[in-house]
Amino acid sequence: MTGVLANQQIEALMDQGVIAADVPFVDGQVQPASLDLRLGTVAYRVRASFLAGKGQRVEDRLADFEMHRISLESGAVLEKGCVYLVPLMERLALPKDISAVANAKSSTGRLDLLTRTITDEGTEFDRITAGYTGPLYAEICPRSFSVLVRPGMRLNQIRFRNGQSVLSDDALATLHEEQTLVNGGPAVIGDGLGFSVDLKPAEGDLVGYRAKPHTGVIDLDKLGHYRPSEFWEELHTTNGRLILDPDAFYILVSREAVHIPPDYAAEMAPFLAMVGEFRVHYAGFFDPGFGHDAAGGTGSRGVLEVRCHEAPFVLEHGQIVGRLVYEKMDQSPSQLYGAGIKSNYQGQGLKLSKHFAA
Repeated sequence: MTGVLANQQIEALMDQGVIAADVPFVDGQVQPASLDLRLGTVAYRVRASFLAGKGQRVEDRLADFEMHRISLESGAVLEKGCVYLVPLMERLALPKDISAVANAKSSTGRLDLLTRTITDEGTEFDRITAGYTGPLYAEICPRSFSVLVRPGMRLNQIRFRNGQSVLSDDALATLHEEQTLVNGGPAVIGDGLGFSVDLKPAEGDLVGYRAKPHTGVIDLDKLGHYRPSEFWEELHTTNGRLILDPDAFYILVSREAVHIPPDYAAEMAPFLAMVGEFRVHYAGFFDPGFGHDAAGGTGSRGVLEVRCHEAPFVLEHGQIVGRLVYEKMDQSPSQLYGAGIKSNYQGQGLKLSKHFAA
């Protein structure tokens, strides 16, 4: 049987040395279907984003692009609009039948902190080929806010796969009939499960937030600390319509409540490249148990991180903006999202990252 590896399988890979680290792993690093990756002790300011490419190591390519290096030991600010490369504490020695995909964590995406994983000989961001042996690096580009980081911070995560186990549209339709994957709107199935934007909230007229252009630094260790009004502009509408400004960053919410059953995992993907002058900016992992009744997740909705492109664009209530691609788990995870583990976004509606006061 193939599928996404569960937490107990990830822990077994750690015990076997398939996943190794410079310092001991920490509690809470393993999620139901993924492993959090930790920043190392140095950041390289680079001229541009890059991939190593076939036959080349990231370390060797750094000589072409490095501008200067920064120690993270006492904390360091990664400035808005700059590109940094940070060696991660974890490294891999994958078997020939195990591949991996990485992604920014929820809180990272909600801060518009573009964080992607690159590897030696890599030709794609966030994709680690089966059998890869070598180090991992995080490329970080703060888009809206400058951030203060330290070694050990977990900005991205990695999910391991044995083969390919993406559900077909027919299988997805069957699963929806059996376990109700979305409610609050119709199930739109096509290369995944479509979800739409909510611009007509049941209560009030707050529909989202837009990042302010000139703000202070956000210390990623400070949770529930910052006043939202210092970093975000509230967006209100009573007509179910929102005009997106070019190159602005928005936090919105899905109309549908999302459900990931315990034996499945999902990944958020853009709906269609040509759906409009915008995209849901950061794909994201949805772990087994997200939105699951028994794990306290009833009514959990998907938070959308949206960036508009060249022209102003009118977004309408109920417009499809993204899709969830479901995959089968290789084993049932021994822990579920929100069930006895610290899960910040179970049962969520429209919500900023955990760094902001409620």
